[in-house]
Amino acid sequence: MSEKYLIVGATGSIGSSLAAQLNESGKEVHLVGRDENQTKSLSEKLNSEYSIADVLDDRFVDKIKASIDDVKGIAYCVGSIDLKPLKSASESDFNKCMKLNLYSAIDLIKGYQDSLKKNNGSIVLFSTVAAQRGFTNHSIIASAKAAVEGLTVSLAAEFAPNIRVNCVALSLTNSKIAQPLLKNSALAQGIAKAHPLKRIGEGKDGAALAKFLVTDESSWVTGQVIAVDGGRSKLS
Repeated sequence: MSEKYLIVGATGSIGSSLAAQLNESGKEVHLVGRDENQTKSLSEKLNSEYSIADVLDDRFVDKIKASIDDVKGIAYCVGSIDLKPLKSASESDFNKCMKLNLYSAIDLIKGYQDSLKKNNGSIVLFSTVAAQRGFTNHSIIASAKAAVEGLTVSLAAEFAPNIRVNCVALSLTNSKIAQPLLKNSALAQGIAKAHPLKRIGEGKDGAALAKFLVTDESSWVTGQVIAVDGGRSKLS
């Protein structure tokens, strides 16, 4: 039985933190990123294997499976921040966002479904607080991530009892893709104050829950969409 954990989007703030946390607990990880220098650097730090693949490429799953074919768990730590008023949002904006966040996750899961079933494995996907709460200019990303949440519960039912499927729903996290928002200190402070816990999330926050969900620590948890959002979805 394989005990390898596949982390797609491994060089992001959550993916890299998850990789480190799994590594520290003695788990073997396989990193997937699109930037070879960053992915290789992280793999050397963690003494782990890696693959270079862009989830927007149609055959990205084949590239990954050429290096690793058997896994215990998958964390699809890929996301985007697509903020536009609806009048400025094109069909291609929606299509690209859906490809990145939903369709490629589906392709990856299909590619490893048999392996995950054999290993009684686990899948962790990622959503956003904006899928459940209304925020201005979030129609693109909220639509895609709401679809991810729907996929989570559907697959959890379909794959039970052999594969568990859960989702981590985040609020804004300190990451590379969030820098256009966070580089403005006044805006960053305003966003932090909008959360009951009065701070922006860090990669380790979402990664800690993802580590729990992707391993057997959560062996009786499936079909859940769990918020890691500083209380924003329920308390503000």
